[in-house]
Amino acid sequence: MKNFGFSAAAALGTLLTASAFATPVIDSAVLNTRLFNDFPGSTLTTVNNYPSVVSFSDANVSGGSGFANRHNFRLSDNGGISSAVFLNDDAFAFESDVTITGAAPVEAGLQVSPWWSQNIDGQFMINGGSGEIAIFGGRLPFYSFTGNHGLHYTMGTTIHQKVIYSPNGLSSSNPATIEYIYSDASGTYSSGALAFDQGNPAEDPPYGLWGMLNDARVGGYAQIINDPNDPTHTATVTFGNMRFVPEPASIGLLGLAALALLRRR
Repeated sequence: MKNFGFSAAAALGTLLTASAFATPVIDSAVLNTRLFNDFPGSTLTTVNNYPSVVSFSDANVSGGSGFANRHNFRLSDNGGISSAVFLNDDAFAFESDVTITGAAPVEAGLQVSPWWSQNIDGQFMINGGSGEIAIFGGRLPFYSFTGNHGLHYTMGTTIHQKVIYSPNGLSSSNPATIEYIYSDASGTYSSGALAFDQGNPAEDPPYGLWGMLNDARVGGYAQIINDPNDPTHTATVTFGNMRFVPEPASIGLLGLAALALLRRR
């Protein structure tokens, strides 16, 4: 009985320790440029000094029928060698100042991107042309700060974006939630905690359900869109004062796993 108790306690302790440090410990960022490269002759200048500043400046995005040049950064937990892998039960908050300068059309913002579109989908967009501020794509619940609060982004101003992901129970009765927070000179606005819907059961395993799903990526993007009327069309997107905070993962499911382990033993 003593051996049983020790083994069970040790197993539970190991599981709790693993859970507490499950979320990646972010130390850098990785830049991915020209994901859309409709203007390969443009002049692209980048800066990667995470967490103080990451920026993309793209000049001469103009002419022809091309759509845009798109670039992004992804958070990294290995010194910038590769993008950090986020799992469905990782809990975190990520925030940044965001500034767009130059000329519209251009859009930018933070991202939580799903496994099937790790470089493109899932974006907290500010649009330098229309001023729209909205979150959409990938696994992200839709929300519009323009529609719900009447907010519009103005080129040349610095705003602040934040996302808070909480896995909760990853179940239909207690799904993961994400909160979007937007701040500008007029104040700070929140979406509240928005629930994720169910993922595709045919893809679980390995990706999970009721959250952002396994093998996600987190970061930000810049998309400089063609302006055929401006042959030197240039825009710069700057992310500054970035902060990533890993939160302790929910131990509800972990507790059930530990109980199952005890029963098996």
